Amino acid sequence: MMSLGRIIASVPFLLALTALSLPKSSAFAPSPSSQQQQRHHLQQKQENRQQQTPWLDCFGHVFHNVKTSRTMLQSSALVAAPDKESNFWIPMEKVKFSLIKLGKGGKQKTVNLQGLWVLTVSMLTMPFWILALSLEQLYMKINKKWDENRAIFDKTGKLWAKMWLKLIGSYPTQSGNLEMLKGKGIGPCLYVANHASWLDIPIVCTVLNPVFKFIAKGDLRNAPGIGQQLSGGKHILIDREDKRSQLKTFKLCIGWLKKGVPLMAFPEGTRSKTGRLLKFKGGAFAMARKTGVPIVPLTISHSYSIWPAYGLLPIQRGGKKLHVHVHDPIESKGRTEEELVKMVRDAFCSTLPECQLPAQTKTAQEEEASQELSDDPRP
Repeated sequence: MMSLGRIIASVPFLLALTALSLPKSSAFAPSPSSQQQQRHHLQQKQENRQQQTPWLDCFGHVFHNVKTSRTMLQSSALVAAPDKESNFWIPMEKVKFSLIKLGKGGKQKTVNLQGLWVLTVSMLTMPFWILALSLEQLYMKINKKWDENRAIFDKTGKLWAKMWLKLIGSYPTQSGNLEMLKGKGIGPCLYVANHASWLDIPIVCTVLNPVFKFIAKGDLRNAPGIGQQLSGGKHILIDREDKRSQLKTFKLCIGWLKKGVPLMAFPEGTRSKTGRLLKFKGGAFAMARKTGVPIVPLTISHSYSIWPAYGLLPIQRGGKKLHVHVHDPIESKGRTEEELVKMVRDAFCSTLPECQLPAQTKTAQEEEASQELSDDPRP
């Protein structure tokens, strides 16, 4: 005979089995009247939600950022490159929840509710980032041989960049040869990316796991957090108006590559205010050709729409809009600088959406001059 304990233990199993075997019209299933009540309740709840005031809609916009960020904390979705017809550009006059406008004419800047949220996240998270950098710099003064390439120091910045993008709802989707960038990567190489927004710097940090050094403008030395990261991490800051600085920069770049540390550069040399790809400057390609390291193009899509030139801060969330594609390496050995420029440009154009391709109806000089007159990305 079965013991009392076994009989008691089998009761939940028997109840579950009985429930599964019952027909849908049994007492355990909801009655038709109950289903109608549920549908009526959901319909009434939806109607109440649609009757919210615009002020509550504003707060709902902010809370949606928090909810979106929470769901994106897992990882960026691996998807194909964006559709060629995709375009998320918003003219200044159509920006939602615009709160502040500064300046006049073509130089006018705006801040909306999304920008206010980004500012809040930045003010709450940057002190911890700066404190971590300061403590690491203090320890490096005590032990100068610790973290000579500043790998740990730079990892602090990457962690902050990823967290910041997730919290503001703008973590990019990714595609391409991502496996190549895991661990220590492929060794010394030159990463290059198109440049249309301040968001591009944190965006590339989401895919570049190996330690690398930015080639950036010397003006960034004074930027809060970013300046400390670049200076303390021994990144290469260049003053384009000083020829001696350019020569020193070239030597520093060669030195890092010989040590096995990759470099990261924006070959356009400046941010494109229209989002369209600009003419390349040849310094970066000359370094790759001289050292024989491969070039790895990174295509960034739609960052100019999320943080346009007229925005003092980002104007919309970049989730499912921002994208970065990692191309296969391009060997520089045995190729001229002109060949490398064309191959990298072709790689960018193969995955950029139509709205970011170079304008075919304008010369390079006309395209650069038009940026001073209009922020509209269309030709």
